[in-house]
Amino acid sequence: MATMKAVVIRELGRPQKVLKVETLPVPVPKEHQVLISIKAFGLNRSEMFTRQGYSLSIKFSRVLGIEAVGLGEEMTSPKCKDDDIVATCMGGMCRDFDGGYAEYTCVPATQVQVINTELPWEILGAMPEMLQTAYGSVFRALCLARVHGS
Repeated sequence: MATMKAVVIRELGRPQKVLKVETLPVPVPKEHQVLISIKAFGLNRSEMFTRQGYSLSIKFSRVLGIEAVGLGEEMTSPKCKDDDIVATCMGGMCRDFDGGYAEYTCVPATQVQVINTELPWEILGAMPEMLQTAYGSVFRALCLARVHGS
């Protein structure tokens, strides 16, 4: 069985006390999932709130992280192909299933976006949640509509 390193939280508390690097099995994608070889991920307030006990729906132990970028490695969906640069964000990451603070994660194919870019991983790692927040603020919270052709 292949293994990976991941940051695991098993209880609430300060990061120095509760975030532990552990060896876990590499997840195996189920139907309509993509296995991502993670190259970078962002750090978000959401993970801090989880550590502080404000995310009541999370069951421990859990790999934190609500976003990740990397390479599509194995998939049960035609959403992307091996070695595509991909991003994923939210959609249950760190809540319903393990998140991005790991070498690998499996996420639903519906929340994987293939990215054609030459940006370095350290820049890409911070983009998924930031872009999701901006998009949500403009098109969902403000209810603005996109205008095509102008």
